[in-house]
Amino acid sequence: MKSDLFSSENMVQPATAPGMTLQNTKSIKYAVNGEMHARQGSMIAFRGNLQFERKGQGLGGMLKRAVTGEGLPLMAVRGQGEAWFAHEAANCFIVDMEQGDVLTVNGRNVLCFDPTLAYEIKTVKGAGITGGGLFNSVFSGYGKLGLICEGHPIVIPVTAQQPVYVDTDAVVGWSAQLSTSLHRSQSIGSMIRGGSGEAVQLMLQGEGFVIVRPSELKPEKASAN
Repeated sequence: MKSDLFSSENMVQPATAPGMTLQNTKSIKYAVNGEMHARQGSMIAFRGNLQFERKGQGLGGMLKRAVTGEGLPLMAVRGQGEAWFAHEAANCFIVDMEQGDVLTVNGRNVLCFDPTLAYEIKTVKGAGITGGGLFNSVFSGYGKLGLICEGHPIVIPVTAQQPVYVDTDAVVGWSAQLSTSLHRSQSIGSMIRGGSGEAVQLMLQGEGFVIVRPSELKPEKASAN
């Protein structure tokens, strides 16, 4: 049987080492030798001797809360084998974190991660109910973190001289040392007249970066989370 379908670009190769790699732009492959963690329901295929355990409430330090503020349940994957993860054909990226790195990520953008990463759910400072009551997943330690993004992400440097203002529905994550607060870009008069639809943003200040996606969260997907 012959087809472009069977090209080396699409054909899976045996893993050469345990851990996370990009299978392609839309999926992540994880060679499991022990344990790893992933977004519940994101496994699209696996081979080997693997068990998948739902973490509804979470047990232990890193998974003491297995549900983010975005309503994202996690699962533990244990055993020896290979598993592939994806979510709605979103683009996949791997962040290689080193000791001392801290990254805050919107829960809806988390796909999978190494068990060596410490994980905690925190309220975004300065973002109250009017900012969507934001809860983000804060990752620290060392290991790899698999992220998903609808479209190609935009990474914007933040400096002390130039804070960045982001739509709360478009933000993916930012370096955790940045300070956050709500910024109102519309006057009260403009809001009374109907406004522009861009009334409140999250302001990030300090030294670091922010990652945004080129679209806002669709209402039907927001309600489905």
